[in-house]
Amino acid sequence: MVTDDMESAFMAPNEAPAQPELLVSAVLHLMSHYTAHQQTHQPEARSCTKLASVIERHLKALAALPDLAPVLRTTCQQLSGQWATLVERSMPRQEKYNLFARLVSSNRTH
Repeated sequence: MVTDDMESAFMAPNEAPAQPELLVSAVLHLMSHYTAHQQTHQPEARSCTKLASVIERHLKALAALPDLAPVLRTTCQQLSGQWATLVERSMPRQEKYNLFARLVSSNRTH
């Protein structure tokens, strides 16, 4: 799937995040792909939800970069929240519970 390819394409070999420019490039590409996918494949909501989730994670990763300009960091934080809301609204009830449980358990390990 495109989202899996995009994720791996923008990670360095040691799994460290790529340069900010590459993350911005990736998220812009993913957003464009999401828009095009929405217009042509409306019934395939599951793949759109996964793509939206990848977009949200890229934006969150960008917002966490310490050297990013403050205005760009703030924009990425706001957009990440908006994409997270979109993902949450599109998930079936059981998946929402599983996502919440996963988030809670990952916060305990950090």
